[in-house]
Amino acid sequence: MSVTTEDLKTEERSSHESQRREGLNSMQLVSFQLAKEEYGIEITRVQEIILMGEITRVPQTPPYIKGLINLRNTVIPIVDLRLRFGLQEQDSTDETRIMVMNVGGKTVGIIVDAVSEVLRISKDQISSPPPTVAGLGREYLTGLVKLDKRLLILLDIDKILGKAEVEQIEARIGG
Repeated sequence: MSVTTEDLKTEERSSHESQRREGLNSMQLVSFQLAKEEYGIEITRVQEIILMGEITRVPQTPPYIKGLINLRNTVIPIVDLRLRFGLQEQDSTDETRIMVMNVGGKTVGIIVDAVSEVLRISKDQISSPPPTVAGLGREYLTGLVKLDKRLLILLDIDKILGKAEVEQIEARIGG
């Protein structure tokens, strides 16, 4: 049996098509730790992950606003995600990171306990949060990702820090 150029082109198109379909049916997440729980945010939302550094405090801001940092001549507000979720504040460790992301067209940093890994998941691995999950925070969830022996809580960063809230933070800090 001989393989023609046309056969190769057809197979290549088929391969590209299957990769494209797989791309539509999958997504990449950055997973991170917060108070011994594992969370995930779509990687397209994360601009970069940086080490904790000196944060300049700003008076009369909500407790979860830790202050400002100067990141390559751009001043950005820093939000402590633990405090935003009503969890107990914790001192920084060697694992603590700031995830820099775009929320409502503004650059914001969020403090997390540790960044774990980048995962590629299939969209059918995502399930809706059960109706029994109630209380503050349910509106921040977009779903749960079932992995081998763990459960990843998928967050909607736009709901955690909505555009109006980011603008309010910037107004208070003079951004």
